[in-house]
Amino acid sequence: MAAPTQLAYRTLKGIGIMDAAPVYEPLSGFVKPEGNLRCSAYSPCGRYYAWASPEKVTIIDPSVGHVVGTIPADNVFELGFSPLGTYVITWQRTSKDANGDAVKNLKVWRAIEAGDEHSVVGSFVQKSQTGWNLQYSADEKLCARTVTNEVQFYQSDNLSTVWNKLRVEGVSDFALSPGQTQSIAVFIPERKGQPAQVKVFIVPQFSAPVSQKSFFKGDKVQLKWNASGTTLIVLAQTEVDRTGKSYYGETTLYLLSASGAFDSRIDLDKEGPIHDVSWNPNSKEFGVVYGYMPAKTTIFNFRGVPKHNFPLAPRNTIQFSPHGRFVLVAGFGNLAGQMDLYDMDKNYHKITTVEASNASVCAWSPDGQYILTATTSPRLRVDNGVRIWHLSGGLMYNEEMTELYDVTWRPQSIDQHPLGEPLTKLPAPHPSATAYMGTRKAPVKPAGAYRPPGARGQLTPLAFKREDEGGAAFVRDGVPGASMNGFGKPRRREIPGAEPSEEYLPPGAAPGGGVALPAENLSKSAAKNKKKREAAKKSKEDGENAPPANAPTGPSPDRSRSRGKNAPNGNGPAKSTPPAPAAAPAPAPAAPAPVEDPSAQDKKIRGLLKKIRAIDELKMRLAGGEKLEDTQMKKIQTEDAVRKDLSAVGYEG
Repeated sequence: MAAPTQLAYRTLKGIGIMDAAPVYEPLSGFVKPEGNLRCSAYSPCGRYYAWASPEKVTIIDPSVGHVVGTIPADNVFELGFSPLGTYVITWQRTSKDANGDAVKNLKVWRAIEAGDEHSVVGSFVQKSQTGWNLQYSADEKLCARTVTNEVQFYQSDNLSTVWNKLRVEGVSDFALSPGQTQSIAVFIPERKGQPAQVKVFIVPQFSAPVSQKSFFKGDKVQLKWNASGTTLIVLAQTEVDRTGKSYYGETTLYLLSASGAFDSRIDLDKEGPIHDVSWNPNSKEFGVVYGYMPAKTTIFNFRGVPKHNFPLAPRNTIQFSPHGRFVLVAGFGNLAGQMDLYDMDKNYHKITTVEASNASVCAWSPDGQYILTATTSPRLRVDNGVRIWHLSGGLMYNEEMTELYDVTWRPQSIDQHPLGEPLTKLPAPHPSATAYMGTRKAPVKPAGAYRPPGARGQLTPLAFKREDEGGAAFVRDGVPGASMNGFGKPRRREIPGAEPSEEYLPPGAAPGGGVALPAENLSKSAAKNKKKREAAKKSKEDGENAPPANAPTGPSPDRSRSRGKNAPNGNGPAKSTPPAPAAAPAPAPAAPAPVEDPSAQDKKIRGLLKKIRAIDELKMRLAGGEKLEDTQMKKIQTEDAVRKDLSAVGYEG
């Protein structure tokens, strides 16, 4: 029987190691350490597991849980192993000695020493925590690190002397290949108008690169070798997107051969960023998730030729199983956490979809049959815990934890875990999974978005559907006047000098927007208010058009006659005669007495009655022996005046 898979986790309280399927029990013989444990790691070969406390680094054998060594290194913030577990590398924060010189904070130790004392194999000054670790060759004979304008190589057992140097002006990152042929890829970012470059060299033949690629839009890159070390994927990214389409910069993908046989850019047929790219462990194909949501996922061969396209969906992660048969396409982060599982040997048949919401860690087990998901801090400080799912989609194990910081599988070779047919016989879940599924609420079918009554019973327009639901494709650069999501109404074409064409209105639409409502559909209150507004408007217009009472209606006849007599002629000056006295204007009719508005009279009566009720209440309180204030006593004395006002307005009660 093969050894069970194993996982280790680090929480606020300490570190734990657990044997996974099929036992799901803590590792016997392991004493859980407690306290402030900043970091932990398995060796890539799986032989050792180590963690750092404020005083030392402890190394154990994860097969039995026994301590095999301790390293006297304090305040370690980063911890790592060489590929075969021979060396332990530690990183501490930068500091200065008494003379003001930088202290060597990157140290390499032997994992196992003959005696109790651990000696330092080598030490360096490493200021940046990003890319702090040394890179080793697969056989551990060589290791390398970057310094200004060069990559320095050392023999692993002698770190005091530089074995060889690769001189590259402006180098900022590099990656050693994992295969038998030792190759190194170096990245030189853009500078002074020159394009960025990726060059591949054979170690130690550094005279000329065997393959190289130049490109713009490359501030930083991810260099990903396949498992055999024959092909390199370059994922280039800029800090800022100059087109303004993305907050996170632009991404491009390139493919280079370690032998120089080919290099090319991978053309992606959907606009948007590249979310994830991953090699299949068989080194013959890789998968890419790219494009605006819903994203597209495509499998390419090692030459960059598309082989298969998965359905469009909101996804941003792709991972191949250790044996290379199954592939996981998931959407984590700000997405819903759905994981689609496919069997690549059966024509990419979809096995199932798993709901793993709020997951921040996702990893295949070494046997290729289980998937680990976890919610960790500080990504999310609530609902932290570990869940293990079977390939068929069932939950096998669940454990809630307080502030889970890290969880990882123990590395094991696929030779220890032959795959077989994992879908023929399904394992039984752990009781913790059964209990969790019992408390989990059944998913409720969403009622959907709100629809106004006039749109109910109709199909959703294509403009409001996602692309994977049959809607129109996302368009970022629309025509002028279009909305930002690409579905806006284009601006009407206008021809200079031509008469503007009438705007086309759909049936029932009103000019300028809105909907024209027929008058017969108005409610009673709306119709009544409409009549009041029309009457008020008409009376206002009549008042403006009527002439004033004392205004003359036309020119005076006497003034017309006098103007005719005094008109000048061509024979001499006209004689001035005194004007006739004007007739006295007729007296204006007396204005009718103002009639008080009935509504105003009712309002006045209601106010007086309210005062009477308040006075009666104060009199009752006074009769009950309560002491009233002076203002309240004065209010009681005004009762007679209020009742007289009521009689004056005609109230009889």
